[in-house]
Amino acid sequence: MEIFILLTLFMVAVFLGVEMITKVPPTLHTPLMSGSNAISGISLVGALLSAGSGAGVWVNVFGFIAVVLATINVVGGYMVTNRMLAMFKRK
Repeated sequence: MEIFILLTLFMVAVFLGVEMITKVPPTLHTPLMSGSNAISGISLVGALLSAGSGAGVWVNVFGFIAVVLATINVVGGYMVTNRMLAMFKRK
């Protein structure tokens, strides 16, 4: 039963993440990257907890996939934010 709760939570998180990104106009993607980075960090913590819960093989697999995707998102967000902030530095 716990696997269904965790799988449902994972599917809701994916749905909300996709909705959050697709509803934002492209001109606001870079300024909102810092905010979505914080949300991705929270998702990463949840994914780590799911992957290490030992609730079952599928929970560990989905948790590992979530860890990989959230890590890619956080690292990419920091790179984009760094490039954005570099535009405002004086040379």
